[in-house]
Amino acid sequence: MSWLSDDSFRVFLVLTLILGGGAAFLAGKGLARSWKPFGRVFFYIALLTAAVRFFHYALFDGELLSLYYYLVTYALLLAAACLGFRLMRTTQMVTQYRWLYERTGLLTWRERLS
Repeated sequence: MSWLSDDSFRVFLVLTLILGGGAAFLAGKGLARSWKPFGRVFFYIALLTAAVRFFHYALFDGELLSLYYYLVTYALLLAAACLGFRLMRTTQMVTQYRWLYERTGLLTWRERLS
């Protein structure tokens, strides 16, 4: 299976970006919602990356033990998880502590001035 062929790109798009990225985003939101520290994201995404790589191998004859593909998948899933974590943490801070913080953007907050 060639990396640049149409079939492998579609598999990568659907399995890694849509399904894996969606799961990573929800995992990041779930960790933030339960007030877990950000460092746990790295461990859970490493497990999710192993599962996604296994699905590539088991369903589509992809390479199971390729460090390159593992790192690419890990980086993409980590980005989705970080986005979900930060989005949820910002929402938590500005809703639960609205007298202390105000939203300054989609992913940021600051202390209230007044």
